[in-house]
Amino acid sequence: MSIFAVTLSLFLVFNALGNVPLFVGMLSKFDVKKQKQIITRELLIALFVLLLFNFFGDNILGLLGISQPIIGIAGGTLLFIIALGMIFPRPGDKKEDLSRQEPYIVPLALPIVAGPGSIATVMVYTEQLHNPWLMTGIILMAWAPTYFILLASSHIKHFLGQKGLIACQKLGGMLICLLAVQMFTAGGIVLLQGAFHVSSGPSVGQTPSLEGK
Repeated sequence: MSIFAVTLSLFLVFNALGNVPLFVGMLSKFDVKKQKQIITRELLIALFVLLLFNFFGDNILGLLGISQPIIGIAGGTLLFIIALGMIFPRPGDKKEDLSRQEPYIVPLALPIVAGPGSIATVMVYTEQLHNPWLMTGIILMAWAPTYFILLASSHIKHFLGQKGLIACQKLGGMLICLLAVQMFTAGGIVLLQGAFHVSSGPSVGQTPSLEGK
């Protein structure tokens, strides 16, 4: 995939427009200056978490004994679930009915922005690109518009209206759904290829011994 495609995919996974109502609801009791301070702090924490998994995700997976194809399959599954939630939100979901205390790390930074889907996406693309520094630039390019969109969340909500936000969220959900299927399929293919190689390897290796007899 091209750098632009990876950046766009990661930006869609962040789901900035879909999270505008949530940010507005949680921060509505604070003045505009305080809202910007909270959003800046939470987005920086989310960025730190994503960069952490970008550089050290393989080490973390190594300690847990998890392979990259599994991450692709799990990430694709998570993204698919996220996409379904964006396209078909449950009637009982009330994103704005949250604690009145000032949010810190949870839930805005984790798991709203740097959630399981975002982390899995970063790790999969880092593995595909084989260049964590390039992926760092991609993360920053996807994070920057997300930050500015959420920073202007109160203004965007009034401009687009509730129906406009819902339409953007559903469109993003459709695109994420396609990305999820691609990620799941790619991970499954690699896993099957590895399993086939392991199963077929011994039979190939036994040929010389049979010929020697």
